[in-house]
Amino acid sequence: MQTSVLNPAQIEMIHQASLKILFEIGVTVPHPEILARFADSGADVDFKNNRVKIPEHLVNSSIANAGKQFTIYGRDLNKKAEFGAGQRNFNSVAGEALWLDEIGGQRRYPSLNDVVSATRLADALPHINIPGAMADPHELPAQWRCVAVAAAMLKNTTKPIAFWFHDRNSAKYLIELLIALRGSKAEAAKYPAFYPFFEPISPLRFPFNGIDLLFETARLNLPVPIGPMAQMGISAPATIAGTLAQENAEILAGVCITQLIRPGMPVCYGGICHAFDMGTTQMIFAGPEQAIFGVAMTQLGKHYGFPVYVNTGLTDAKCPDAQAGLESGITLALSAAAGADIYGHMGICGVDQATSLDMLALQNEVIGYVKSAMRQLDFSDEALGFDVVRDAVAGEDIIAHDHTAGHFRQELYFPPLLDRAYYQSWMDAGAKDLTARCKERRLQLLAAHEPEPIAPELSARLDEVVTAAKQSS
Repeated sequence: MQTSVLNPAQIEMIHQASLKILFEIGVTVPHPEILARFADSGADVDFKNNRVKIPEHLVNSSIANAGKQFTIYGRDLNKKAEFGAGQRNFNSVAGEALWLDEIGGQRRYPSLNDVVSATRLADALPHINIPGAMADPHELPAQWRCVAVAAAMLKNTTKPIAFWFHDRNSAKYLIELLIALRGSKAEAAKYPAFYPFFEPISPLRFPFNGIDLLFETARLNLPVPIGPMAQMGISAPATIAGTLAQENAEILAGVCITQLIRPGMPVCYGGICHAFDMGTTQMIFAGPEQAIFGVAMTQLGKHYGFPVYVNTGLTDAKCPDAQAGLESGITLALSAAAGADIYGHMGICGVDQATSLDMLALQNEVIGYVKSAMRQLDFSDEALGFDVVRDAVAGEDIIAHDHTAGHFRQELYFPPLLDRAYYQSWMDAGAKDLTARCKERRLQLLAAHEPEPIAPELSARLDEVVTAAKQSS
């Protein structure tokens, strides 16, 4: 099952437009070391204005050198997320500024305890294979917050994790966490548990800290998703084609930066552009434009041979209702059919309005539905069921047939949340809508699920690293 919106000629047109942007307009890179490396590699560098014009040969060599397959692993090495291997991965959001305890309630600033709850829930949800922190705990100073967040997550899930990196100094302690987790630098490099998300600032600018911390993560050659969030009509041209060309140029410039830091550094192509709503004056998470962007950016990333990250499966809705299901389902299904490698960030209420664990429960359900719709089908003689048809004609009930008992569990999708009950059964159970069932599911999982405990000596070592990060800030 595949889908596309760009033909080969259109992909080449976008590629050429991106090369023209990079060579004639260039990008702003406020990092002296990277500017010097660009200059040494033949780029036209304006050191005074931190501006780099990147020639085609440097773009092409960087694409060729970049790693295009990688895997991140949980505390349990059997729980992993593979990129560039034809697998689909799903992560909850790496962190939001506000937290929502109850749908329709007041938002609040999150805490480290919320990170723990979010991690435990994602650990329990079968389709979220990369739990995100979901909260940006404001009670902790930014200088060492990410270190405390990562340590708390490692204690509460055996899956790989996602969170926001801050700067080079805190990244040093994140590397120490990873080494403590694996027992040695060599094992930490072999089995990374997380990666830094490198986000250019549209249009055509890069943040100093985002570049600078990569020098630290390069010690272990951690993979790097590169994901600008160009917004059509406010930080990118007010056309889909123009936004695709600019977003692609920003990603390719990011690829160049990663390869100037360490040739061969693995890269994920983060095509997470969005449209800007001229009516509400905010970004659109899940309009039809996002479905187009998800497919088109997947095609572009795959054109270069990269694994691809897309922002689909999201919603503009503030509660897990019909709108949330429609938007999450359609955008996710189309980009999944296009062949992206990772989809996120799940669990956001509206457009970065707040984190909601109820919304995460809904989107886990959507993922399960989409995965089931895209499963590999069995066309063996056994599956074709000739004997079933013959026996049914002879008078045997199909529902009582051994073939039915042997196959229905594999052939049918059984949703944990979607309602298929008879009307009276639904009424007798309280006539609950999906919003209520999402809340109920969240409460049940948090009450019942206990993540695999971490070894006490490892927990103590993680705490030591967090303390050292705190003292260094």
